Amino acid sequence: MLDPGRRKDTIAAVATPQGTGGVGIVRISGAQSRDIALALFQSAAPEFSGPTPYRLHYGRFLDADGNVIDEGLLAYMPGPKSFTGEDVVELNCHGGRAVTAAILESALARGARLADKGEFTLRAFLNGRMDLTQAEAVAELIHAPSRAAMHLARTRLSGALGKRIEELRERLESMRKELCVAVDFPEEDVDCLPPETIAATSAEVRRKLDDLVAAFERTKAWREGALVVLAGLVNAGKSSLMNALVGHDRAIVTDTPGTTRDYLEEPLSLGGMTIRLADTAGLRDAGDAVERAGIERSRDLMEQADLILYVVDASETITDEDVDAAVQLPPNKTIVVLNKYDLPEAQPPAFKVFKRFMFDFVKVSVKSGRNMDKLTAMMEKRLGAGQGQPDP
Repeated sequence: MLDPGRRKDTIAAVATPQGTGGVGIVRISGAQSRDIALALFQSAAPEFSGPTPYRLHYGRFLDADGNVIDEGLLAYMPGPKSFTGEDVVELNCHGGRAVTAAILESALARGARLADKGEFTLRAFLNGRMDLTQAEAVAELIHAPSRAAMHLARTRLSGALGKRIEELRERLESMRKELCVAVDFPEEDVDCLPPETIAATSAEVRRKLDDLVAAFERTKAWREGALVVLAGLVNAGKSSLMNALVGHDRAIVTDTPGTTRDYLEEPLSLGGMTIRLADTAGLRDAGDAVERAGIERSRDLMEQADLILYVVDASETITDEDVDAAVQLPPNKTIVVLNKYDLPEAQPPAFKVFKRFMFDFVKVSVKSGRNMDKLTAMMEKRLGAGQGQPDP
């Protein structure tokens, strides 16, 4: 938590990402923000006597010695109607690192303190401009990997989640007060809540809390990106499948078993959802410590996965290793991908083995691209992608 003494400081920071861009923004927040901005800003308008709130003013930004740094725009937003609830000034300049750094340095030389990480949002929370769920939603919106994730973050930023939590808290608080009165003043003619009312209210609040937790888990893949793991025995075609899904040669493909010794991860957009596609080391009795470590990591990723694509070479006879691996796979998050099914030597028994274990499976040819559309459609269905924006 921010030290109470530091809360009174006027703070400043570059509000745009590091790097080179067309526009950069230096933000100042606090009681002295207007004075600091006026000290480093020289308006191009001769009649300028001070910034008009919520309007842009064109002029030049000066360093501590009065030298011109850049030309740009100044916006002044007095508190409490600002992001932080304090007086806020935003200085819009060209987006070079040297430019934004020089303007920030000028603001610090005139009395501002460099803002701590996340301090603007923290001040908005401390000043009652947003609740904790909204403060967290700011970070979620900034890092949203997809439009659906943006939708979820915007919904939380609007205060919808905080309002639902507050309503539940008020119901419990009301029940607590009535119980306290009945217990503390037994001699008074105060009706205590009937046990059935207490039980019913508690059960309803718990059910709604469970619904909120379930919604959080349901939308986790949309917020963070779903983890899809490619698993299977060596030389089943996992790396080839990864290359086909991402549309370029990301993984090395050879006929030598054990080529993939560590996992590779690549982002993929599927039905509006961001996918983290991981190609893992082939499952087998490893020959050395490095490969054993890679296989152990593969198993860890399979446990964390939102979806497992278990790749089988359908042109080879199904082995006991495949069957043993299938027994350990969770059918509710596994799709068996029978690769090379179009070859003359494809083994029909392979289909029956995995069907017996109640797995969804799809026959594909990664090399020719046949049925890859069926695979992606099945992935979308399992992950809930391609169904519009999720309910928060």
